[in-house]
Amino acid sequence: MSLRYEYKYLVPNHKMDMLRKMIGSFVKHDKYCKDLEEHHYTVRSIYFDTAEYACYFEKVEGIKHRKKFRLRSYNLQDSSASNVFFEIKRKFESPILKNRAPVSFSQALTYFSGNELENYHPDIEKYPQAKDDLKRFFFHFHAGKMRPVILIIYEREAFLGLHDENIRVTFDKNLRSVAFPELDELYNEEKVRHSFNNQFVLEVKFNDHFPSWMKPIIGTLGLVRQSVSKYVISIDTHNFIKPKKLPSVFSRTRMSNYKNR
Repeated sequence: MSLRYEYKYLVPNHKMDMLRKMIGSFVKHDKYCKDLEEHHYTVRSIYFDTAEYACYFEKVEGIKHRKKFRLRSYNLQDSSASNVFFEIKRKFESPILKNRAPVSFSQALTYFSGNELENYHPDIEKYPQAKDDLKRFFFHFHAGKMRPVILIIYEREAFLGLHDENIRVTFDKNLRSVAFPELDELYNEEKVRHSFNNQFVLEVKFNDHFPSWMKPIIGTLGLVRQSVSKYVISIDTHNFIKPKKLPSVFSRTRMSNYKNR
């Protein structure tokens, strides 16, 4: 569990090479993509939401304290032995906090089928809170009667600060999604829809202070920090939530009750 800040920008694709060159003196590719041919890996996440789309509307309405729930993989191809992560991404006004629990993809599917969470035995040295985080995920999953809403996929080119590896810069490219996936379709891209034709998402992540070297780069390229939710953007691409407002005061109260824990 870690508390982080992240600033997001939408960047035209034609500025990608220039941006990469400008940050080159301050960062290096991270270990997961440095040896890959195109220096990026694929991120796949199935997002879960309530029948009333609580997570979606909390973001759209600008609720300061909100959560997203997802099953995430960083692998390029389907493998039952591949690690995936149960994640809760929580935002407290500006800082971001993540709860995450690693597990094999095949084992992850058994938890949705009723496998006892007590059978989960993570590497507690690497993930000391993982068992509690898994229980927390399924508390919300069952309390909110959640179901898989959308599979979001993109390629990520990731960099770490040369002098401070807590600074992380990512280019998230080729954003695409599949509506209402089955739980075992994390690696299935049939019926995929693309959200951006000529843009990618730049994210700058840090613990305490926005990197000073990044400020003139942002200014030179004319970039503007903005709210960029891949979850909302992807759902809007499929346009299956209508109307895009909270259905009633009753529903809003109902959606908030189980998320206060």
